[in-house]
Amino acid sequence: MDCLFCKIGSKEIPSKVIYEDDVVLVFLDINPDSVGHTLIIPKEHFKDIDDITVDAYLHIFKIAKRIKSMLMEKLNCDGIKLVQNNGDCQEIKHYHLHLIPYYNNKIKMNIDKVYEKIMN
Repeated sequence: MDCLFCKIGSKEIPSKVIYEDDVVLVFLDINPDSVGHTLIIPKEHFKDIDDITVDAYLHIFKIAKRIKSMLMEKLNCDGIKLVQNNGDCQEIKHYHLHLIPYYNNKIKMNIDKVYEKIMN
Protein backbone atom coordinates (compact mmCIF):
# COMPACT_ATOMS: atom_id res chain seq x y z
CA MET A 1 0.00 0.00 0.00
CA ASP A 2 1.31 3.44 -0.89
CA CYS A 3 -0.43 5.44 1.85
CA LEU A 4 1.40 8.46 3.26
CA PHE A 5 -0.21 8.13 6.69
CA CYS A 6 0.54 4.39 6.87
CA LYS A 7 4.19 5.26 6.21
CA ILE A 8 4.13 7.94 8.91
CA GLY A 9 2.39 5.53 11.31
CA SER A 10 5.06 2.87 10.73
CA LYS A 11 7.83 5.50 11.10
CA GLU A 12 8.97 4.96 7.51
CA ILE A 13 8.48 8.72 7.10
CA PRO A 14 9.51 10.95 10.05
CA SER A 15 7.08 13.29 11.76
CA LYS A 16 6.84 15.50 14.84
CA VAL A 17 5.08 12.97 17.09
CA ILE A 18 3.44 14.42 20.20
CA TYR A 19 1.63 11.25 21.33
CA GLU A 20 1.62 7.56 20.43
CA ASP A 21 0.04 4.36 21.68
CA ASP A 22 -0.77 0.97 20.15
CA VAL A 23 -3.75 2.35 18.18
CA VAL A 24 -2.90 5.93 17.16
CA LEU A 25 -0.13 8.32 16.25
CA VAL A 26 -0.56 12.04 16.90
CA PHE A 27 1.72 14.46 15.08
CA LEU A 28 2.02 18.06 13.92
CA ASP A 29 0.78 18.84 10.41
CA ILE A 30 3.68 19.96 8.18
CA ASN A 31 1.34 22.31 6.28
CA PRO A 32 -0.62 23.74 9.22
CA ASP A 33 -3.76 25.85 8.93
CA SER A 34 -2.70 27.45 12.23
CA VAL A 35 0.06 27.15 14.82
CA GLY A 36 -0.20 23.72 16.46
CA HIS A 37 -2.38 22.07 13.76
CA THR A 38 -2.29 18.42 14.79
CA LEU A 39 -3.39 15.16 13.16
CA ILE A 40 -4.55 11.98 14.87
CA ILE A 41 -4.29 8.87 12.70
CA PRO A 42 -5.03 5.24 13.45
CA LYS A 43 -1.99 3.06 12.83
CA GLU A 44 -4.22 0.57 11.05
CA HIS A 45 -5.34 1.72 7.61
CA PHE A 46 -8.98 2.78 7.44
CA LYS A 47 -10.07 4.76 4.39
CA ASP A 48 -12.75 6.95 5.98
CA ILE A 49 -15.54 7.12 8.55
CA ASP A 50 -17.45 4.32 6.81
CA ASP A 51 -14.42 2.03 7.00
CA ILE A 52 -13.10 2.66 10.52
CA THR A 53 -14.07 0.34 13.37
CA VAL A 54 -16.13 1.74 16.22
CA ASP A 55 -13.39 0.86 18.70
CA ALA A 56 -10.73 2.77 16.73
CA TYR A 57 -13.11 5.70 16.23
CA LEU A 58 -13.91 5.95 19.94
CA HIS A 59 -10.23 5.67 20.86
CA ILE A 60 -9.35 8.52 18.49
CA PHE A 61 -11.90 10.79 20.16
CA LYS A 62 -10.72 9.75 23.63
CA ILE A 63 -7.19 10.80 22.64
CA ALA A 64 -8.54 13.96 20.93
CA LYS A 65 -9.90 15.15 24.29
CA ARG A 66 -6.46 14.70 25.85
CA ILE A 67 -4.61 16.37 22.99
CA LYS A 68 -7.10 19.27 22.88
CA SER A 69 -6.42 20.00 26.54
CA MET A 70 -2.68 19.77 26.01
CA LEU A 71 -2.75 22.15 23.01
CA MET A 72 -4.93 24.65 24.89
CA GLU A 73 -2.53 24.63 27.85
CA LYS A 74 0.79 24.60 25.99
CA LEU A 75 -0.08 26.95 23.11
CA ASN A 76 -2.54 29.24 24.90
CA CYS A 77 -4.94 29.09 21.97
CA ASP A 78 -8.47 30.46 22.28
CA GLY A 79 -10.23 27.41 20.85
CA ILE A 80 -9.77 24.17 18.93
CA LYS A 81 -11.60 23.09 15.78
CA LEU A 82 -11.94 19.36 15.06
CA VAL A 83 -12.23 18.47 11.37
CA GLN A 84 -12.63 15.10 9.68
CA ASN A 85 -13.07 14.88 5.90
CA ASN A 86 -14.53 12.11 3.72
CA GLY A 87 -14.92 11.55 -0.01
CA ASP A 88 -13.53 14.00 -2.54
CA CYS A 89 -12.60 16.59 0.11
CA GLN A 90 -10.39 14.01 1.86
CA GLU A 91 -6.89 14.67 0.52
CA ILE A 92 -5.26 11.54 2.00
CA LYS A 93 -7.50 8.49 1.92
CA HIS A 94 -6.60 7.31 5.43
CA TYR A 95 -8.98 8.25 8.23
CA HIS A 96 -7.59 11.15 10.24
CA LEU A 97 -8.81 13.81 12.61
CA HIS A 98 -7.50 17.37 12.49
CA LEU A 99 -7.20 19.42 15.69
CA ILE A 100 -6.79 23.00 14.52
CA PRO A 101 -6.06 25.62 17.18
CA TYR A 102 -7.80 28.99 16.90
CA TYR A 103 -6.24 32.23 18.09
CA ASN A 104 -8.07 35.55 18.53
CA ASN A 105 -4.79 37.23 17.60
CA LYS A 106 -2.98 35.41 14.80
CA ILE A 107 0.47 34.16 15.76
CA LYS A 108 3.33 32.72 13.74
CA MET A 109 5.70 30.02 14.91
CA ASN A 110 7.64 27.42 12.95
CA ILE A 111 6.94 23.72 13.47
CA ASP A 112 10.16 23.10 15.43
CA LYS A 113 9.30 25.83 17.93
CA VAL A 114 5.71 24.53 18.23
CA TYR A 115 7.02 21.01 18.86
CA GLU A 116 9.45 22.28 21.50
CA LYS A 117 6.70 24.25 23.24
CA ILE A 118 4.29 21.28 23.28
CA MET A 119 6.85 18.74 24.44
CA ASN A 120 8.27 20.87 27.32
